[in-house]
Amino acid sequence: MFRKVLIANRGEVAVRIIRALRELGIQSVAVYSTADAEAQHVKLADEAVCVGGPQPADSYLNMQNIVSTAILTGAEAIHPGYGFLSENEEFAELCETCQIAFIGPKPETIQLMGNKANARIQMQANDVPVIPGSTGFLKDADDALATAEKVGYPVMLKTASGGGGKGIRKVLTPDQLRPAYAEATKEAQLSFGDSRMYLEKIVSPAKHIEVQVFADDFGHVVAFPERDCSLQRNQQKVMEESPCAIMTPEEREHVQTIAIRAAEAIGYRNTGTIEFLMNHDHDFYFMEMNTRIQVEHPITEAVTGIDLVKNQIRVAAGEALPFTQADVTIHGAAIEARVNAEDPALDFMPQVGQSDSYVCLVVLVSEWIVELPAVIRSRRSMIQWSLN
Repeated sequence: MFRKVLIANRGEVAVRIIRALRELGIQSVAVYSTADAEAQHVKLADEAVCVGGPQPADSYLNMQNIVSTAILTGAEAIHPGYGFLSENEEFAELCETCQIAFIGPKPETIQLMGNKANARIQMQANDVPVIPGSTGFLKDADDALATAEKVGYPVMLKTASGGGGKGIRKVLTPDQLRPAYAEATKEAQLSFGDSRMYLEKIVSPAKHIEVQVFADDFGHVVAFPERDCSLQRNQQKVMEESPCAIMTPEEREHVQTIAIRAAEAIGYRNTGTIEFLMNHDHDFYFMEMNTRIQVEHPITEAVTGIDLVKNQIRVAAGEALPFTQADVTIHGAAIEARVNAEDPALDFMPQVGQSDSYVCLVVLVSEWIVELPAVIRSRRSMIQWSLN
C-alpha cells in the first residue's frame, strides 16, 4: 500500500480523497494555486504545495509542476479526482514515466475511450450495442448528410473529443445540417482543439443511464447499480437517482452484463462509468465512457455501502478488489442534485454572492430525458421547503 499520495485537484473531490486517504492511514499532499491558499483541501491535507498562479493552466493543469511536487514530497501515487487532468493520457503517461502510480486507468485506455468516435468503433467490434449512426469520423458536411439520410432524422452531431455539452448540435431536418455542422466543428475546435465529428440518430424518448464499473489487475470486473441521470439542462446533468425507478432487476442485470463486457473488451483497470441511452422498449445503447471517478459517485456508494475512492487507491496499489459481483447489492435509494447559482429573472445568468437562505427541491427522476423546465411544469407532485 502507498505511504503518501498527492491529490491533483481542488474543492470537494480533493477533500473526499483526503478523507479516504486518512481512513486508510495514508499521508496526503494537496496542491493549490495562489488563489486557493486558504481552501479547505489545503487545510485538511498533511502537506500542501503551491504549484502555480490562479489560472488553472498555471496550476491544476500544470503537469510538470504537479509531478515535480510528487517527486519532491515523496508521494508514490497521484489521484487526479475528476476534471482537470483526470482524463489526460499524457499526464497518466508522465506519471508512469516518473514511476509514480496514476490512480486511474492506463494511458492507452484513456486515449481510446476519450475519443468518442473511436470508442464507438471499439464497442461495435465487441458486440456492445451502440446508437445507430456514423462509423468512425465524419469526413465533412456531405458525409454527415449522407449518414443522416441513412439512419433517419432527427440526428445529433457530436464532437469526437471533450464533453460538457460543447460541440453538440441537434439536427431535425436536412436543411439544418450544414450550418449545424459548421457551428459544431468551430465550437469543438475552440473548446478541445479537435474539430472531428461523428453523428448519432436521436433516440427519443430515452433515459440516460450510467453504470459504474470497477476492474483490478487480476481479471476481476464488477458493475454497480445504475444511476439515472435523465434530468438535464443544456446537456448538463441536474439530478441523479440510484437505482432507476422504472428498471426491473432483470434489466439491471442485463445492462450490468453489457457494461462488464465493454470494460473487459478494452482491458479496463480501476473505476469508470459507462453511459447508455435506454429507449422506450428498455433497449440499451452505449454512448460513451468516463475513465475517472465521477461527481455522482456518492449515490452509488450510498446504495451499495462500498467506498469507491478507497478501492481506487487499493487497486492502483496492486491489490485485488475486496468484493465480487455478488457483494454489490442495493440498499435503499439515493439522489444527488446539482445546485446552480443563477438568476431566473435574467435568463438564468450566473449569479454570485452570499446565500442567506437555502431552498431544497426534490423531484423524483422518473421522467424521460427532457429539459428541466418541462419536467418542473409536468410534475404532479413536488416537495419544497426552505431553511432560513
